[in-house]
Amino acid sequence: MQNILSVEKIEKYYGNKGNITKALDNISFKVDKGEFVGIMGPSGSGKTTLLNCISTIDTVTTGHIFINDKDITTLKAKGLEEFRRDELGFIFQDFNLLDTLTAYENIALALTIQQRKSSEIDALIKKVADKLEITEVLDKYPFQMSGGQKQRVASARALVTEPSLILADEPTGALDSKSSRLLLDSFEKLNEELQATILMVTHDSFTASYAHRILFIKDGRIFNELIRENDTRKQFFNKIIEVVSLLGGDASDVF
Repeated sequence: MQNILSVEKIEKYYGNKGNITKALDNISFKVDKGEFVGIMGPSGSGKTTLLNCISTIDTVTTGHIFINDKDITTLKAKGLEEFRRDELGFIFQDFNLLDTLTAYENIALALTIQQRKSSEIDALIKKVADKLEITEVLDKYPFQMSGGQKQRVASARALVTEPSLILADEPTGALDSKSSRLLLDSFEKLNEELQATILMVTHDSFTASYAHRILFIKDGRIFNELIRENDTRKQFFNKIIEVVSLLGGDASDVF
């Protein structure tokens, strides 16, 4: 199995002498191609800091992060810019679509930055739009779309460049339950059919139950790991709830 992400003994400190906070404490794990991995933990556990370090939005204090065997902790500004453009896809809670562009144009933007040919751009957009079932909104502007449609357009923008790793930060956080299910079904389909490698931070047990493996973070360290294996999603959800209750989180989510 091809290794996509390797996190090796990373630590992250904030503050200055006399007032230092250790946000990440000696974290190590790997993600292989085609895996769908969730990261969970209570507020302040370090899960968002971890995602920010992997996405190169933030830097580690010590340790190394490899994506496709490239140590991203050693990259400088220009190298980081090129790396983000070519290797990473981002899906945020608040969509981050440009209001003055149609769905098609929002998706095309990432490919335009890569200087792809117009014929190639059109073919790639139609392919990903079909997979995410958003073909009918390609000519619409964000204000004309539902929250679920906007998030699937944002997902299409992240996927269209065929990145090595897709990073999703609370992707269902702004969606109602129906839209969340549609989006997560799309993630599952993309993971299975296109072998998309997804790393998703979520506080929601239902959302996490779509992943194949969950890393639980507590006080900046990996507290536990769950692997779905042959469990149904409902069985996996129940196991997630058990660990969440041990973490002191909210176990009131319903399946």
